[in-house]
Parts: sequence; structure tokens; C-alpha cells
Amino acid sequence: MRQSRRWTERHPHPQHHPQKKCPFRRIVPVPRGTILRNGHFGGGNEDGSASLEFITAGMLLLLPLVYLVLVMSAVQAGALAVEGAARQAARVFVQGETVAAATAQAERAIQFALADYGIDAADATVRVSCAPAECLTRLGTVTVDVGVSVALPLVPPGLTVDVPLAIPLEATATQQVSRFWSGR
Repeated sequence: MRQSRRWTERHPHPQHHPQKKCPFRRIVPVPRGTILRNGHFGGGNEDGSASLEFITAGMLLLLPLVYLVLVMSAVQAGALAVEGAARQAARVFVQGETVAAATAQAERAIQFALADYGIDAADATVRVSCAPAECLTRLGTVTVDVGVSVALPLVPPGLTVDVPLAIPLEATATQQVSRFWSGR
């Protein structure tokens, strides 16, 4: 008599022979709270709990991280806007023909620099000071200070708490008037 070479023919599946039990599938009840050999507690049904824990922990860690990125990008944009506005205003001011024209050009430069970053120029504080008492003198220096307050993103304006809801930013730029300036 010839023996079969296929393993499935020599060892039939228990579903085909209900009278035989599979020796590999022995289910042993474990009392609740018992520590098994692999270090896990037995007795509890934890099917699907890993995905739930991952989603919960992910949201608890991801949402503050996303808000931190939003706050840091708003602060960075405000810092770049204030620094660019101060620098451009000082550069434009020292090239003006008169103090009135230089002041108007500096205000326009500040408006454009702040508008590029979405900050209203009406909220900015601007201070112009000159090293000799009179502005636009040869080899004199002009210092422009620009300051704004950057609001925290996603915070309603009506919220009143003891914590500041805006971050104040200030930048200073100094330029020297050309030695060839001739107050035309």
C-alpha cells in the first residue's frame, strides 16, 4: 500500500473529522489577574485596545504640538515683520530730502513691511530718534524703533485671563546719513 506524500492527507484538519480533537488548540482558562509566562496579565479581553490607546495618546500629544507650531510661526512672522519694517524705515529715512518727506517715506515703508506679514500698521508703535538733535545732518544717525503685539492664534479676543494673549515684539534699526547728503 502506498503512503501519501502530502502532509494534509496524512494529518487531516479536525473540521473534516469531528471525532478527533486538534492537539495544538488547547484553551486553558486563566483566572483574572494571573501573570503569564510572557509577563502579561491573563483573563482580560483586550482586542482592539492598542489602536484606541494609539489614537488617544496621539491626539493628546499631537494637538499641543500642532498648536506650538502655530504659535511659533505667528511669533516668527511677527519678528520678521518688525525687523524688516524697522530696517527699511531707517534706510528710507536717511535718503529723504527733508524731514517731512523722510517721515512720510518711513511710514509707508513700515506699512508695506507689516502688511507683507499680515500685521495691521495701525497697531504698531513707531519711534524715530536722531543722534544729533536735528535729523538728516551729515554723518548723523537715525534710529527707528518699531513694536507690535502678536496675538496668539486660535484664542478668542474676548477671553480675559491673567495670562497675556499677545506677545510684544520690538525691533530697532540704525542707519547713518551719508556724508554727501545735501539737504536739497
